[in-house]
Amino acid sequence: MFTRSELEIKTIPELRDLCRRYGIKPTGSAAYKVSYITSLMAFPQLALQQVREGRGLKSPGFSIIQFFEGVIDEINSPTDEQAALIKITLEGRRMAYPDRFDQENLLNLHKAKMHLEMAVGLLSHIKYG
Repeated sequence: MFTRSELEIKTIPELRDLCRRYGIKPTGSAAYKVSYITSLMAFPQLALQQVREGRGLKSPGFSIIQFFEGVIDEINSPTDEQAALIKITLEGRRMAYPDRFDQENLLNLHKAKMHLEMAVGLLSHIKYG
């Protein structure tokens, strides 16, 4: 992350801008460089410590991932005709109303399934406890 030497050569306004950029508050008085430097050097380790303690952003339990896998199974897979309609919809072709509503719903269901599959894939690579 940041080294002390790279931060010490910066001015207070530059350090203040770095803290604002990352949403970090200076430790102590904002009138001193050391307040910014301390915060900028410490936040990466503090963030990881908070993850390890289960505070803030945390991994869902295995049962939650299984639940999402069940949702994916419940959505099922498109038929050949549905897959073709999804493809032509992605190419920008739209049906006339009222069928367009069902066409959009089919596309949204497909997108939702794809996002759920990506989420489960990402979450399954996270180590637990």
